[in-house]
Amino acid sequence: AISVGAFLFFALPLTLLAWLDPPALQRFKVQAKPFDIQPWFWGSLGRLFGSALLMAAILILIWPLLQFTPIHNGALPAWWVIVLQLLFFVFLDDFLYYWMHRAMHKGWLLRKVHSVHHRIRQTCAINGNYFHPLEFIFTASLALVGPILVGAHVYVLWAWIVLRQFEAADGHSGYVFPWNPGHLLPLYEGAGYHDFHHSQFRGNFAGFLPYLDRFFGSYARGYLEWRSARKASPS
Repeated sequence: AISVGAFLFFALPLTLLAWLDPPALQRFKVQAKPFDIQPWFWGSLGRLFGSALLMAAILILIWPLLQFTPIHNGALPAWWVIVLQLLFFVFLDDFLYYWMHRAMHKGWLLRKVHSVHHRIRQTCAINGNYFHPLEFIFTASLALVGPILVGAHVYVLWAWIVLRQFEAADGHSGYVFPWNPGHLLPLYEGAGYHDFHHSQFRGNFAGFLPYLDRFFGSYARGYLEWRSARKASPS
């Protein structure tokens, strides 16, 4: 419920903005093409709720095992510990997702699973959870690794889920705003990074932080040039 609610909280206003596509905000768009909203809107909602129900059923089935994880509802840690834990979750999740994502661009996983997400080239925020159910399970499971490793408080886990869904919505929004609070995250560059993955179909494999692609030489074609031009622009 927290995951779905948080995603819709972030995604619906950004999707409405993309539908309106106001001329005053054109300079913040990643792609000059119109957003492809109508063909994918209801399908995106259907996949979101369908995958969430599937994941809920799986969590119920494995609940006896989950009770043995160190995630707890005891005393909350100090605020700075919570901040450090959330930063750790961001970087660990991005590292794990990078390698999972690269693996999903090969063979059967690409043809039968990941290609579902790549049906959409001009994404808007509501497409952030347009996944094959198997990919949704993989992605959601990776997000639990960090909280289990550190034995996070359940409230910190919920905060991480909200942050992760912000990334999912914002990363598919198609807009890069200088006032985006996501830029408070170290190395975060906004929707342009993941948008190039959709438009080019390869490269930019991490969740939303570009540093791994720099280390492993896997930037999407044209992304560095776009980023340099955007930084040089007065807007």
